[in-house]
Amino acid sequence: MQKDRARVRDALPGQIPVSPDNPCPFLRALVAGGFVDGHTVPLKTISARIEAASGETGFKKRIVGIETFGVALIANGLSPLRLLKSLFSGADLDELRNGPLDKHGGGSRILDAKADVHPAEIDRFASFGSDYPDPNGGTERGLNAAQIQTFMKANLKRDGDKARWYYPLLMQGEWPVLLRVIGKGDGDNRYLSVAEVRTLFVERRLPQRIVARLTAKPQPANIIMRIGKALLGGAIAAAVVLFLAWVAAPDAVSDRLSAVLPAKAAALIPPALPQTQPTQAAYWLDQGWTTKDRHWFHHVTQGTATFPIPYNWFMAMEQPYLSLFGTPGLISDTAYLERFGFIPSPKSVDGEPSALQPFGYGPNATAKTDIAPALPAGLKPTPAGNEGGLPVGFARLSGVTNPANGAPEPDKIGLTCAACHTGSIHYKGVSVRFDGGPGMVDLRKLEEAMGFAMLFTQYVPGRFSRFADRVLGPNATDAERETLKKGLKAATDFALTMQAKNYQTAIAAKGQTETMEGFGRLDALNRIGNQVFYLDMAISGLPNMLGNQEAIDAPVSYPPIWTVPWFSWAQYDGSIAQPLIRNAGEALGVSAEINFSPEPASNRLWRSSMAVENLLHIEDMLRGPDPFATTTPAFGGLTSPKWPEKLFPDDEAWKIKTARVENGRKLYATICVECHLGPVADPVFDKTYPDKSFWKIKPRDDWESKGWNAKGPILDLVQKPVEVMQTDPGQASILANRKVKVPGFLDVDPAKDLKGCGLPQGSTTEMSYALALMAVVQKASDKWMEDRKLSAAEQAALWGDRKNCPNPAGNTYRARPLNGVWATAPYLHNGSVPSLYWLLTPAAERPTSFCQGARDYDPKQVGFAVPAGGETSCKVGQTLFATKDASGKPIKGNSTLGHSFEGPARPNKDYPNGIIGGAFSEEERWDLIEYLKTL
Repeated sequence: MQKDRARVRDALPGQIPVSPDNPCPFLRALVAGGFVDGHTVPLKTISARIEAASGETGFKKRIVGIETFGVALIANGLSPLRLLKSLFSGADLDELRNGPLDKHGGGSRILDAKADVHPAEIDRFASFGSDYPDPNGGTERGLNAAQIQTFMKANLKRDGDKARWYYPLLMQGEWPVLLRVIGKGDGDNRYLSVAEVRTLFVERRLPQRIVARLTAKPQPANIIMRIGKALLGGAIAAAVVLFLAWVAAPDAVSDRLSAVLPAKAAALIPPALPQTQPTQAAYWLDQGWTTKDRHWFHHVTQGTATFPIPYNWFMAMEQPYLSLFGTPGLISDTAYLERFGFIPSPKSVDGEPSALQPFGYGPNATAKTDIAPALPAGLKPTPAGNEGGLPVGFARLSGVTNPANGAPEPDKIGLTCAACHTGSIHYKGVSVRFDGGPGMVDLRKLEEAMGFAMLFTQYVPGRFSRFADRVLGPNATDAERETLKKGLKAATDFALTMQAKNYQTAIAAKGQTETMEGFGRLDALNRIGNQVFYLDMAISGLPNMLGNQEAIDAPVSYPPIWTVPWFSWAQYDGSIAQPLIRNAGEALGVSAEINFSPEPASNRLWRSSMAVENLLHIEDMLRGPDPFATTTPAFGGLTSPKWPEKLFPDDEAWKIKTARVENGRKLYATICVECHLGPVADPVFDKTYPDKSFWKIKPRDDWESKGWNAKGPILDLVQKPVEVMQTDPGQASILANRKVKVPGFLDVDPAKDLKGCGLPQGSTTEMSYALALMAVVQKASDKWMEDRKLSAAEQAALWGDRKNCPNPAGNTYRARPLNGVWATAPYLHNGSVPSLYWLLTPAAERPTSFCQGARDYDPKQVGFAVPAGGETSCKVGQTLFATKDASGKPIKGNSTLGHSFEGPARPNKDYPNGIIGGAFSEEERWDLIEYLKTL
């Protein structure tokens, strides 16, 4: 037989020949001695032989067998078919070479890849040991447990780059096991005899005492022990198979486990991610910005340190996957970050156009270079590079100093405005990208992945060594590596305890549950509150701030930000009027550092890492010049993206149907203009319906009026009470109801700090979250200007003439113009309606569940094509939006109701709450959708 011809021919008299493709010295001795067959051996038989050889009894003996079973199961390979074959037929001892347990002659090198023994390597093995008293008399050379560990580490070091990360695991299953099975002595004095090792390797013979154990007649186990062993063995085997399946297909297994496990157990599993959609072509739509301005916006820092590790750690850390062969990629790999919804970006836009084309950059015909005037007081925005090749929305924060003590800190990694406010759609291999639109990112998955990556870097063998090599260089000293390890542990403890665990503790104490945000949604208001009034204060050393946290339970779709600088009120709930407060508050919420500590000198209180100069420049870029400065009023900053019909010239689904547009324009003038105002760039509409033109100036009579403020180009948006709209109340209720505790020494007093608002005096320790946040951001911004020694006039120029006051309209949602609405799916403020088609149907008919993340755009329905019954199962890694949980209970923040068109049209428009117009016919619905595409 071929297998017999492959066996070594130097077997000792009475021995069975052993295949050179069996690289395990102990198994070779078992085969040579006839204790197991040399071909396929049932796992149960191998386990029984190792149990007997160990000399253990009772439960310890069973554990030896179970461990052996798991190792033997994977010895021939990790594919599902190979595992099943091993499970039912056994391990093939003739085919262990090149399997998962083979180190290819590495490690000790006593037995090489051809099964030849090298006596000099046995002598080297002996050099790590010392002389021990032989239990049978005299002394002999041997190695105890500590010496064996030293020997194995030296082997790994000698293997250098050839050593895989899992070699230390394999070694723990070799030499320490040999010590347990054939070692002499007890406790710390137990040693592995060099002479017996030589015999084992050279002659393939086991010590006589081990042979006696193997040939002794086994005592039959009682029925309880046999059942227990079978159950435990089965559980271990199942766990091994599950683990190997997770290594082979981590996202698929994580996705499935997360769906069936309780929430607390699911939290112990790295998040499942969707596969990146294949992209054959990419295009950035022309919105009036130059390529350099666009790239600067994508990567300029807000002064944020979003992740609790330095920039170079982030760039060096590996993804939270396990790889039995090779290493996983880096967290910073663009292809990996794309799976969280981020958009690829070049390192620079100064190269050849051909190099930029894969990123979607091309000529922009309407680009203007004067949209952002010079900042007052000689301030200059900072440069923005992307030398790390990170996706849109990532920025390196350099030159930062600790706001509490002024000490320099390493460069940080943070998210920019563009992370959440840069949109894209994907259609049949084409990626269409636009600035200012809602992102489709899932920040919670990224946070979870970072936590697991930090844990894996600490505890997966070999991973920290590679991490340290990338961060410190291969020649770093042991002391430098130890310092790095302690720093990584501190950062991990911070992320897992200060951030994750304490948040869960706080919301559990209040009896709250969180709502999954998922791809394309974020509960920004609650996140900002938790960051500023708990985490930032706790970092500053303020005690008893845990209760300031609230559950993340009101996620919203990332709002588009084009034309926002001209709005009287920003945010869905119309809660902020002052642009700098809006932007600085967002920067603090994305982890700009701020000092709340009473310990340092008082002049450092309120100091922060916010990059206000960059926030001001971004606002100017978005705003552009006065739209009334030209003969025909028009926005000139970041304009809304136009329907990309030209990118798909041969696709009927993208062609605008002129006849429907005209009918849709009439419907818009009759129904939509009441709240959303006239279209911003439709001359035909302005000519046909001059009294409803968006650009008609009207003095502001009250907060419910609509039109342009005659005192200046500020648009008074229409605001509707939540109870009238009947859309989900979650987001509007945050600022209306949430309270926070503020330490008295901070002297936060909205009545005093929010100048010109006429607020009544209130508590200085527990107050409205809305007012407290406005006051805190005001103080931090004032401190930024004070540190730069800006005069009162210069500060006034930066603030402008818009006050930092709460909206007197109360609990409302504001309507915005619908320019670019085609690019903002899913719809309603909480992202609960997948397309314009479903938004224009009666609320009760809308789908109540659908999948988000890595899916194609539907140009017909305008959004995501979802059937009436909704979607209940998603592709691996996508997130499921649903209105109810598995028990049928409504999920807070996820209502699809309100803003409904149903019933007969009423001439006087006195519809019940939640209804804003009569039901559309199917033709009318398609007409209006066609017109909305053109806005």
